[in-house]
Amino acid sequence: MLDLPKEYSTRLQRLQKLAQLGVETYPAKIKRSHTIVEILLRFDKLLEGQETINIVGRVRSLRPHGGSAFAHIDDGTEKIQLYIKKESLGVQQYKQLFDALDIGDFVEVSGKAYTTKRGEKSVLVEEARIITKTLLPLPEKWHGLSDIEARYRKRYLDLIANSEVPEIFEARAAIIKSLREFFDKRRYLEVETPILHPIAGGAAAQPFVTHHNALHTDFYLRIAPELYLKRLLVGGLPKVYEIGRCFRNEGIDVQHNPEFTILEAYEAYADYEDYMELVEQLLPFLVEKLGMNGDTFDYGKHKISIKPLYQRLDFREALIKYGKFDIEKYKEDAALEKAARVIGADFPARSSRGKIYDELYKTLVRPKLIQPTFIINHPLELSPLAKRKKDNPRYVERFQLVLGGGIELVNAFSELNDPLDQRVRFEEQEKAHKAGETDTHRMDEDFIEALMHGMPPAAGLGIGVDRLGALFTNPHNIKEVILFPTLRPEHR
Repeated sequence: MLDLPKEYSTRLQRLQKLAQLGVETYPAKIKRSHTIVEILLRFDKLLEGQETINIVGRVRSLRPHGGSAFAHIDDGTEKIQLYIKKESLGVQQYKQLFDALDIGDFVEVSGKAYTTKRGEKSVLVEEARIITKTLLPLPEKWHGLSDIEARYRKRYLDLIANSEVPEIFEARAAIIKSLREFFDKRRYLEVETPILHPIAGGAAAQPFVTHHNALHTDFYLRIAPELYLKRLLVGGLPKVYEIGRCFRNEGIDVQHNPEFTILEAYEAYADYEDYMELVEQLLPFLVEKLGMNGDTFDYGKHKISIKPLYQRLDFREALIKYGKFDIEKYKEDAALEKAARVIGADFPARSSRGKIYDELYKTLVRPKLIQPTFIINHPLELSPLAKRKKDNPRYVERFQLVLGGGIELVNAFSELNDPLDQRVRFEEQEKAHKAGETDTHRMDEDFIEALMHGMPPAAGLGIGVDRLGALFTNPHNIKEVILFPTLRPEHR
């Protein structure tokens, strides 16, 4: 049940009074000759020609002064002042309008361009009507809310009240558009792959499960599109990418939302070295497209430089450099687990080596990386879909781009295309799953069969689009760049 403010009953009475007068308060058809931004751009010409203009918008301010009133309306393109005079509108229409009008209502007005004594560009109103009567008021001091989640729960009010919020989502849209432009120019084919998967694969994550009634079968909301995109390489498509939603049934924090947007791209006959160069081209391209000046931008207290070349740091060397922890010293699982706990890594008992390595990296290395850094050559146990290094098969050709004090922005590797090796890797993942790790890769016989038909050498990468948006708009919380983030249910 909605907890309605006292103002609701007043507005409802005004709506009912308009209905009694036969006024249509929610019409389907409206008259509009110009958007407000078009009026402002052509204002001098409209003022000179005294052309009648029809505009619409939400009332953002209202200041009656006896026989006249000033108001500002906003149509989503810009805001303009209305000058409403009783003598211009007519006594009866003026009274009817102001007996019913509230801030937040949508109006349709006709009139002419007009400049006030203070020089403000305005419209002198000759006709006006309410086209949407609002029953609840707009927030007055939205920034003063103590519960920050209220902004996310009622994003529609956040967009109205805070001018910087629409700008964030305009920037997000520009980022996605620019990502497409970048890969399209390089002749990648944009594709769409299934969101419902029979096996949760392509990443180490716990999935959401759902049931298809007609097929009497459980499906999983995809945790990554990777395995389907690689099937397309098997099918002969040389370069593919997808921008889409993925879902992981895991925790929520400033960098994680259970429903998120990712870009994944794959290129035949490339390797992870090629994709490091690709990323060094991509970030400056995005900064230029967003209109950010120079090679640096601010992220919190840091000034980030995206000018190539980026530091490359071996996974093992990074642990030694930042944590004085050498994973090669611990051949026995028990010894590794004990040493990792001493240094502060947190993980469940009897975790796999891959899980422990990952927690060590997150604890000791990731928070200390401010400037763009490629962490390269991960342990095999961490990367069951990546190709082994020829000179050291205990490690794989993988990189993660990290910056800003721990933001993992890109994950990429030379793709494993050996079906026999892939089967062994999946079998090891299955052992870890049976031991209690619910976020491991699962055995995918169909994918292995696809590899047996032959996948060319290839590189692939994944980029978190939400993290990219948060990085370039600087809010430090991906909830700020997701229109409707996942939240705990609100108890009324």
